[in-house]
Formats: sequence, structure tokens, C-alpha cells
Amino acid sequence: MTGRARARSRGRARGQETAPPGASQAREPAPAAPPPAEGELVGRGRQKGAPGPYSAEALLQISAGFQQVKLGERGGRRRDFHDAGVNTRQAMEHVKESKSGTSGSPIQLTANFFRILSRPQWVLYQYHVDFKPPMESRRLRSALLFQHEEALGSARSFDGALLFLPHRLHGKETVLHSKTRNGEKVQITVTLTNELPPTSPVCIQFYNIIFRRILRILNMQQIGRNYYNPSDPLNIPQHRLTIWPGYTTTILQYESSIMLCTDVSHKVLRSETVLDFMANLRQRSGNQRFPEICTKELVGLIVLTKYNNKTYRIDDIAWDHTPNNTFKRGDADISFKNYYKTQYGLDITDGNQVLLVSHVKRMGPAGAAPPGPAMLIPELCYLTGLTDKMRADFNIMKDLSNHTRLTPEQREGRLNRFVTNIQKNADAQSELDKWGLNFDKQLLNLTGRVLPGERIFQGSRSYEYNPWAADWSKEMRGVPLISSPPLNNWLVFYTRRNGNEAQSLLQTLSKVSGPLGIRIQRAVMIEYEDHQESLLRALQHNVGPQTQMVVVVLPSNRKDKYDSIKKYLCVDCPTPSQCMVSRTLSRPQTLMTVATKIALQMACKMGGELWSVEIPLKQLMIVGIDCYHDATAGKRSIGALVASLNQGMSRWFSKCVLQHKGQEIMDGLKMALSAALKDYLKFNNCLPSRIIVYRDGVGDGQLHSVVNYEVSQIIDSIKSMGHDYMPKLSVVVVKKRISSRFFAHINGKVSNPPPGTIVDSEVTRPEWYDFYIVSQSVRSGSVSPTHYNVVYDTSGLKPDHMQRLTYKLCHMYYNWQGIIRVPAPCQYAHKLAFLVGQSIHREPNVQLDDFLFYL
Repeated sequence: MTGRARARSRGRARGQETAPPGASQAREPAPAAPPPAEGELVGRGRQKGAPGPYSAEALLQISAGFQQVKLGERGGRRRDFHDAGVNTRQAMEHVKESKSGTSGSPIQLTANFFRILSRPQWVLYQYHVDFKPPMESRRLRSALLFQHEEALGSARSFDGALLFLPHRLHGKETVLHSKTRNGEKVQITVTLTNELPPTSPVCIQFYNIIFRRILRILNMQQIGRNYYNPSDPLNIPQHRLTIWPGYTTTILQYESSIMLCTDVSHKVLRSETVLDFMANLRQRSGNQRFPEICTKELVGLIVLTKYNNKTYRIDDIAWDHTPNNTFKRGDADISFKNYYKTQYGLDITDGNQVLLVSHVKRMGPAGAAPPGPAMLIPELCYLTGLTDKMRADFNIMKDLSNHTRLTPEQREGRLNRFVTNIQKNADAQSELDKWGLNFDKQLLNLTGRVLPGERIFQGSRSYEYNPWAADWSKEMRGVPLISSPPLNNWLVFYTRRNGNEAQSLLQTLSKVSGPLGIRIQRAVMIEYEDHQESLLRALQHNVGPQTQMVVVVLPSNRKDKYDSIKKYLCVDCPTPSQCMVSRTLSRPQTLMTVATKIALQMACKMGGELWSVEIPLKQLMIVGIDCYHDATAGKRSIGALVASLNQGMSRWFSKCVLQHKGQEIMDGLKMALSAALKDYLKFNNCLPSRIIVYRDGVGDGQLHSVVNYEVSQIIDSIKSMGHDYMPKLSVVVVKKRISSRFFAHINGKVSNPPPGTIVDSEVTRPEWYDFYIVSQSVRSGSVSPTHYNVVYDTSGLKPDHMQRLTYKLCHMYYNWQGIIRVPAPCQYAHKLAFLVGQSIHREPNVQLDDFLFYL
């Protein structure tokens, strides 16, 4: 369970469990909060009295045999439960018996799942543990509680607040007394909160807790949601980087059994503390500019505090604070220096360093003021992740990928070693035996199906592609497109320094466009000075309503220049545009390939149709929805909806909506879907008889919201077209961020499954109509499948047809001459939302709705 999930489940605010102390008393005093009600939290994450009843709104009731078991709402334990309790399959008659497809050839696969061979049959007792005075270190809380082995027994699991035992203690409330090493007396109250039969879903949650205990026995450290091994670091000294190898683990109920899904994970740490980073920065920038540059460099970065292995986002720097400042702890004042010495045994050497501020995101109890910010010591914080500069460095990324991008053989070997290590470790095995748990030694074997390759239709011709490469860039050369508007009136903007590259581009474009059937007249060339104002002025003076396309050759990939071009040409003066960096055009050996891709992009930005695949369903409208969170515009959510307009899925309607923080994204998308239906009616003189919505951007724990809220909004939007209009409707949730991996064994070698591999048994969830597709091909590393969950379906389409249609749509993304990981409308929606969130920050002009202007 994550720190955030654990905090929500016990009612604590995130950042208070083992966070550094707050320093809110050094700022303006917060208004007095009302006295806490029974069961609310007081002080530093401490619960006053016995845990009170959970609020009805914040809980999900799950039937558990003898009683109702309560699980925390989304963001808490629900998130770790991977949307448990959302049962969508039972409402669909046509998949109640079977949700498996039939077409394609069978393929033997292994998956990164291990079966649980035996599980206990006892009742599990859940207790809440309270410490007085409150103890912030989870390790210290465990040590104090486990001094009472006689009373509790050796089989127990404690996550810092919840204690699970396989037997019942004598009384409902048990009071124990312990002493810290310093002789401080601590009263521990253990209160029975639940009795859980083996059928309870909370038991599966408990298996996850036990398994995390096993990972700690193996000396792995929890960072965020996953566990990493600090004793086996991969050092890249030339870049001052360290990689901690680790694992993601989840135990869940799948089709036929409860299984452990585990995958390899990596945490990139920098080998320097924030204090080192600040000292180097001060040397380079000088004392006068240091505060401004330091704030710019550090705010927004994620740091790791190794004393509790937690990550924090730096939100501010407290220039007026040092480790000698004090804060209130209980009734007494204590300095930060002494706090870290007593709490974690750490000595702070630099007493003059400033402190870092990390705001606690989670609000306090209802009605109370939010908890104060966490104050961090730079000397104890390590920088994590990569800067944009590092990401742009080819050598750093190459060296990193050598360690982190594992081949299927390496990944399978690492997973097998992981489970072998658990079974070889005597302490880990005795812990599992204590609870009666036993894991399979082998990865799960299962049978998948490989769909046949699709035929690509382009102009009057059709062709097949190499199914393993999943790419038809060679096959499409010299074949005219389905349709492309002639390009008669267009402008090319360039700087004096890039004049040669601009001329080379024009010549190469005229060479490659003829065989593709794109008619291009000579462009008007406009030179601009190399600064933003000059470029914007040149656009304003030259781009008019008759301009079909604007091409800008940029001297560098500076974001502000690109943003100003897109903002002007997408909002103020709606014109399709194509930007490219001059360096891309400076290599003669790749110019033909680059120019071909640019010609194709320009064609579809003006409404051209490049290729299609056979879609047998008539009067079908495919919709893709994705979201993006715009951090610069007050954390607004941006929703994008892209809908097909024709039978060949080659023309698309696009709409973007900007929502204010806290607003439901679907409210705006409801109007966008109505606009898409009106456009479809105008285009075809009829409304679609079947609509399939692919909803991307749904994280763990959000499925409940999609099923209960968004589906009804989609239905309302459709109904608004007329009283008697109700087409067949399917809503499919698309998930890319998953841990599932599949490996094919071909000719005695472990390899990636071929594109078109479908898995719809064994590792799917019994309560869902779901399946996995491996659609794309990767040149290095392990391929990631995409998970599709049909949450609403009145279409009656057979599972086989739904799977095949989904795979066909992965061929229809015009920015890549190959198969992509998600259906094309999802990728279009992602591109649109990303452009608006990164560069425009406003809704694009309605005149661009029928064009793929954002490619």
C-alpha cells in the first residue's frame, strides 16, 4: 500500500505520518480550527480516542460473506485495490458466458504472474493501533508494538496503524505499555475494528500487506508505491547517477485464481544531495543572483529523503529558516537539528543551510485548517529523476537505457530470480508459512491469439506489410494517397541563417509530393529576424484567410517561439501550420525521409486522407477521449474529444475543452460530443447507428467515476440529438500504464509477442469484460500491452469483433506509418490535449474543428 493510500485509509493527512515537521508557526498564524470531533485527527497525525465511524460518502461497501466490509474511497485503499467492487460485466448479457474471441492463430505465452497455490482459511482480525504520545517513525511504532510478542503472537502484520492477526485478542480494546530507547513511556491502544472471513476482498488487500513485509525482509526499501534494492545499485559515475532496481507487485483475483503480478521497476537517483547542488550553483552564479536562480532550478523537482525513503516535491525555499529554527512538537519546542537527531539519529553538519518547503497536498479533517508544509533539510535530500537538459543528452539517455530497457529474456530472468530469492530466503519463507501462503515457482503459462495482418488501402491500390515490423513506410512509397487538397497558397518563414535549409526543404518536398498525389505550388518565402516579436509580426502581416498552410523553419527548439506560433495560428488566425527545427533539415542523407513525413503531415492537416483499413461496420462513429492537466494555467484539466466522420475512419472532428480546477471534465466533453454528432449528420446526412467511445487517461481508482458518471453524460449527450435517437453504444476504457507483460517462446528463444497478439483469459478480471492487445512492435526492450475494459455495451458486438475493430483502429494514426499502441482517436485526442496544455492554453478556433491541425 502506498504512503498516500495508507494515510487516507486511517484518516491521516499525507505527509504527516513520517514527514519532517511543519513550520507553519513561523508564518502568519492560521485561523483557529474548530475542536476535533471524535475520531478526527489532532496533532501530528494522531487519532483521538478509538477510530470513529467512516463517513458514508468516503466509503465503498463491498459484500464480504457474513458482513459488509468497508474500503476507503478512491485515492486511498481503493487505489491499491485497482478498482475493486466495480462489476460491469454482469450488466452485459452477451458476455456473461464468455468474453473470449475466436479469430487468429494460437500462440503460447508466459506472463509476469505467479499463482497463489494455497491460501489460508482462517478469519482475519483487523485492529487499529494508537500511540500516546504519537510516534512519527513507522519503524519505531513497529518496534514498540512488537515488544509484546507474548500478547500478540508471532503471526501478525502491522503497517503503522492497522494490525492484522489470525486470532482474536481477549478484549475489544487492549492497552499495552512500551518504552523507547530513551526511556520515554508510550501507551499503545489496540482496538478491534473488523472480523474478515476468507471470502472478504480485504483478505486480498491483506495478502498485499504480507507480501510487502516479505519485500522488507529482503531488505528492499519502499519509495512511492514500489520497492527498490539500495544494496544492489547500478552506478553511472560519468553522469553522477545511481539506479536502484526494484519491483512493482500487486496481488489480485484474476479469472481462475488469485495471482501475484510483478514487474521490474527502476528508480533513478542522483549521487548528490540538494545541499551539494546548491553549493555548485552558488559557485557558478555568484551570491547576488543565487536566490533567484536557485529557486528557478529547484522548485518543482522531486527529492528523496533516505531516512524514511519518501519523495517530496519542492514547492518553495524558506530563506529565513535554518536547522536551528524550532517548531512545536507536542507541548514543547524542538529545533529541526535536534528533531532529526532524536527521531532518526542523523547529525546535520551545516547549521546555516536554508530549508526546503513541500506543501502537504492532502487536506486535513473536514472543517480543520490544512496541515502546515513539510520543512526539508537540503543535506538530507537527494535529487531524483532527470532534468530536461539530461533528457536531451543522447549519451545520458543511451547509458540509462542500457541498464533499464530490458529485453524479454532479461526481464523474464529477473522475475524468475526474484521469486527464487523469496523461496530461498528462510525468513521470508517462514513468514509465508506462518500465514499459510504459498506461491508458484514458475511464471504463468497461457495461450493467446495472433490476429492476421490488416490490408492497407491507399488510393486505388492496397498492400500488405511485414506483420513483425508493424510498419508500412516502405510499401507506401510512390503510392498516391486516398485524397489530398492541392496546396496553392502557402508560406514558408525562415531566418537568414536557415535560408539554405528552407530552400532544400522546398526542393525535396516537390520531389516527394508528386508520387504521393499531393499537388504543391511554389511557396511564398518570408525571411524573419531571429527573435520572437519579429516572427509574430511577420505572421500577422502575411497570413490571411486565403492562406492554406504556414511552414516555419526554427533555428532552435525553444519552446516560447513554438508556443507563440501555435497560439497565433490556432486561436487568433486559424491556419494549419508545420514547424520544424533547421537541424532536422541539415542532414542530406535523411532529408528525403523527413520531407516525406512533412508532406504527409501537411496533407492531413489540410483535411487530406492518407490510408485506411477495412471497417465492415456501417454507420459507425468512433470517439476518442483523453485528458491533460495544465500545470501552468492553475492546474486546469484539458479534455479532448476526437470523433470519426466517415466510413473509412480517415476524416475526424476534434474538439478541446478547458475545465477549471475541480470541475468534472465530462461536463464540457458532453457539449463536444453533441457538436461531433451534428458534424457527422452534416457530413453523412444521417446520424450514426453505432457509437464506440474509447476513453483514455483513466488512472487506478477512477473507473468508478467513469462508470457511474461519465457513461450517463455520454448517453444524455446522445439523447439531446432527438427524443427517439438512441444508437447502440459501447464505452471502452483504455489503459497503457499497466504492469502486465507477456513473453513469447519462439524457436527456443524468449521474445516479444508479435503485433496483433490478444490475451482475453487467465489474467483478465472475472468482473470485467476486458482484454489485452499487443499492437505495436518495439526495436529494443520489452513491448507493453494495452488493457481494454468495455465498461458499457449495448451494441451486442461479439468479443471477437470488438477486439478486431480495436486492433484495426491502431492502424489509423496518420502521424506514423505503422501500428501504434492505442486506437488512433485516443492518440489524436492526446495530441490535441497536449498541444493545448503545453502551448496554447486556450480553446482552438472552431474553424479548425474538421482538421488534424495538431499533428
